[in-house]
Amino acid sequence: MDALEAIRGRRSIRAFKSEDVKQEIIGKLIEAARWAPSAGNIQPWEFIIVRKQEIKGRLSEAALDQSFIAEAPVVIVVCANENLSSQGYGMRGRTMYCIQDTAAAIQNINLAAYSLGLGTCWVGAFSEDGAREILHVPQGVRPVAMIPVGYPDETPQPRVRRPMNQIVHYETF
Repeated sequence: MDALEAIRGRRSIRAFKSEDVKQEIIGKLIEAARWAPSAGNIQPWEFIIVRKQEIKGRLSEAALDQSFIAEAPVVIVVCANENLSSQGYGMRGRTMYCIQDTAAAIQNINLAAYSLGLGTCWVGAFSEDGAREILHVPQGVRPVAMIPVGYPDETPQPRVRRPMNQIVHYETF
């Protein structure tokens, strides 16, 4: 599968088969994430792999009761290490670069998962403090996304995209 095929084919999956996802496959997803670009090559990402049902259930509650999070075999919680980014770039590193960098890593996970026959969903709607407490995330590290991972049990249709002439500007806005 080429990159453009993965980009066009990937969908947010919210229904998963009960089949387990092997640790070797999760390792491939994290490896893909590690190769994302980052400001100054600081690589401020941290990944928490959650398989325990109790923890997934609590994360689901912290995510506005999105039950599909608890139903996925694995949840990857991607965190941004603000302290690392701020060492290289001060406040801009803390408030922006670490978020951009983890977003690139999250997209790599989503695309790699799709290429391996897995489904994911980028979940950003959750109580950050709740996730921090559940996962014992230290201060200076920020939970940015929950990514439920599993074999898809649905095939969503493509969503409408804004036309190019509405989103592309040349030379100035």
